Amino acid sequence: MANPPQPSLGYSVTAIPSKPDSSTPQPEKNSVPPPTMLPGASRFPPPKLQQDQIPSPSLQNPKLLSPANGVKTGSLVPHLSTPPGPPVFTSPVRPAAVPFRTSPATPQPVAFTSGSTLPTSSPPHFSNGSIELQHQVPFATNDSIPFEESSCALFSARKVLKQKKLANVPSLGFGALFSPGREIFPGPQIIQREPHRCHNCGAYANFHCKILLSSGQWQCVICHKLNGSEGEYVAPSKEDLHNFLELSSPIIDYVQIGNKRSGFIPVSDSRMSAPTVLVIDDCLDETHLQHLQSSLHAFVDSLPPIARIGIILYGRTVSVYDFSEESMASADVLPGDKSPTQESLKALIYGTGVYLSTMHASKEVAHKIISSLRSFGLNIAEASRDRCLGTAVEVAMAIIQGPSAEMSRGIVKRAGGNSRIIVCAGGPNTYGPGSVPHSFSHPNYPHMEKTALKWMENLGCEAHRHNTVVDILCAGTCPVRVPVLQPLSKASGGVLVLHDDFGEAFGVNLQKAASRASGFHGLLEIRCSDDILITQVVGPGEEAHVDTHETFKNNNALCIQMLSVEETQSFALSMETKGDIKCDYVFFQFAVQYTNVYQADIIRVVTVRLPTVDSVSAYLESVQYEVAAILMAKRTLLRAKSHSDAMDMRGTIDERIKDIALKFGSLVPKSKLHRFPKELSALSELLFHLRRGPLLGSIVGHEDERSVLRNLFLNASSDLSLCMVAPRCLMHREGGTFEELPAYDLAMQSDTAVVLDHGTDVFIWLGAELAADEGRSAAALAACRTLAEEITELRFPAPRILAFKEGSSQARYFVSRLIPAHKDPPYEQEARFPQLKSLTIEQRMKLKTSFIHFDDPSFCEWMRSLKVVPP
Repeated sequence: MANPPQPSLGYSVTAIPSKPDSSTPQPEKNSVPPPTMLPGASRFPPPKLQQDQIPSPSLQNPKLLSPANGVKTGSLVPHLSTPPGPPVFTSPVRPAAVPFRTSPATPQPVAFTSGSTLPTSSPPHFSNGSIELQHQVPFATNDSIPFEESSCALFSARKVLKQKKLANVPSLGFGALFSPGREIFPGPQIIQREPHRCHNCGAYANFHCKILLSSGQWQCVICHKLNGSEGEYVAPSKEDLHNFLELSSPIIDYVQIGNKRSGFIPVSDSRMSAPTVLVIDDCLDETHLQHLQSSLHAFVDSLPPIARIGIILYGRTVSVYDFSEESMASADVLPGDKSPTQESLKALIYGTGVYLSTMHASKEVAHKIISSLRSFGLNIAEASRDRCLGTAVEVAMAIIQGPSAEMSRGIVKRAGGNSRIIVCAGGPNTYGPGSVPHSFSHPNYPHMEKTALKWMENLGCEAHRHNTVVDILCAGTCPVRVPVLQPLSKASGGVLVLHDDFGEAFGVNLQKAASRASGFHGLLEIRCSDDILITQVVGPGEEAHVDTHETFKNNNALCIQMLSVEETQSFALSMETKGDIKCDYVFFQFAVQYTNVYQADIIRVVTVRLPTVDSVSAYLESVQYEVAAILMAKRTLLRAKSHSDAMDMRGTIDERIKDIALKFGSLVPKSKLHRFPKELSALSELLFHLRRGPLLGSIVGHEDERSVLRNLFLNASSDLSLCMVAPRCLMHREGGTFEELPAYDLAMQSDTAVVLDHGTDVFIWLGAELAADEGRSAAALAACRTLAEEITELRFPAPRILAFKEGSSQARYFVSRLIPAHKDPPYEQEARFPQLKSLTIEQRMKLKTSFIHFDDPSFCEWMRSLKVVPP
């Protein structure tokens, strides 16, 4: 029997709304002559598609790099204590002032065509058998491959404890991070045929299955039932089985392509079926508008010629711009106080206007529309201006789903296929459906906010049902009421991002939001050995109830309906053992089904086998402390729905540390204190960073910012999640190299420059002594900026990059994220920060006198305050 969980899921169940219908007047024409165009910034080149490659069957598993959120190599999750080789910059350093990166946000998927020469085989026919297996694929081949280099599934430990009592200690726990859309390098093995599946539980034939060579039957690793392969797996020797890709690699992509499928779109036209609609705030002040226009001009220049775009403006009314008017910016206007009626939408969609147009035909028109935008002219506070954001998104969805100019040219598209709506907001939604009052003091505010939350969530669900993702990019100083807007982006599978202004970081995220590759119709199935129970899932999805009992007798897989399939996402799975484990191995299989941007149906199957052990010390040595810390952080942040909750969660981290020391640590001689286990030393430091950092601490001031950070973290990939928990510290060295150091304030040495990567923010700190030397500081700053841009090039959302000098007011952002160790005794400083040993006595005295005294405890002081001896 496979895993039959009723997990406590870390996501809310979605509901399909009934769309409100109220009468509105017919749309009217509004024409605005454009002023002189603003100059556009540099453009992105068109995305380069990878060539179809068919990897040859091999037992050597591909090595997984980390392109999505950094440039780390080797292990998927970086080891802070053992940094990789530093990047080297040639001299002279290339200019750092790069306003926009010149590559897409995520590696683009392969474009499959019906003429691909992928390996094929006849469809499988399952049969059952009960004879004893005599031969099997040798296990030694995959034992030699380090786990974290062979899969997009990361476990908190490489081994599983057999004893239930110790394995289920909640303070440490056991679980996995799974990234369904993660880019695999080199690409995964590709099979163009139906997979062989267990007729009993639905699991897929895989790397670890035992095969009966004489009949081709295979034994399922999940339920241990025997299945037939219609003779396909019949082979004269075990080595010949390696010609079957699914039996030679732990990661397989099954691909279904061809024009026989309903709704198939040729590769050359598939991108044209996925329009992007910009929904722009019409209530901006002049300064914000100028920055937004520059970002929008650069965005238009970055789009490939075949991309389709629509532009909608919202304030008290909704203006839908018409691309058929080439001489001036022309828009059809609808009222924003209520949802548009079907009659008004039909009049708009079936009229003569062109509201979605390709870039190769309408780029100049798009620039004219952007240049025609005007600042808000009335003397009304930003928060009090009427913004009908909800109505504007409804209109955008209707335009995406309705007829377009290309329909008349014979191109048939799937309605809303993987489309995007990108909202550029400078304030809250205060007018029309889904709105809240201008003032929090409104007597009916709580009720209206509750109604708005539900309406926004229903609108997001409706967008998701039509395969449309809504991203909300906010900027400026006006609070946007994040709790009201968040359900719209979350339910549709999009993101909500806050920016200081509409400048560089906003522009980068605008381009990345439109260009990042994402799949849709995603379904994730997770199967485990009968000994394992999944207790909680945190990630961008909702529980799916799929009835497959007619096909598979005992399919007890946990099914998750994914809101979208993107490289920047991951699911955090908490697991327990049901009882003491008797077998030597436990198995886990992840299968994600989705349709990619080129309309190819993909099934990615990842199968993992972990050994079981009796020894606690062997288990602790196998713990992957970075993964364990991320899982703990996501479980904790799921409960931190407000600032007061976050403060309470800091106490749970203290209790977790004490319990781990009690259960797995050692008793200090002649003392009642427990020493934290040395095998988990780095884990305790990561938890200390989590406790005092922006996710749970008081570094971030506004609750809107904390809310956005927490929601982003709960869905983030493993690399970004780790950076958000504990910053990565890189010190600049002479010659343009960088040394990775622990994130302690002892790195603030006045003759150096330091880059601190905290996931959503990257800080460049220049020491006072270095800043006094103009030539050296300019070279160091350029090298640091180049490094910051390179390690965040493929990250979405793009972080803000701030540079400042020692002692400046902005330096507090940097200092507050480092562990304060300057008060610790020298021997503890050297143990935690070995780079100190390379300093002269004079340099160490200068460093010691440069610190300003404050009350924040150091890591060692915090551990001792919990009555735990630091490792």
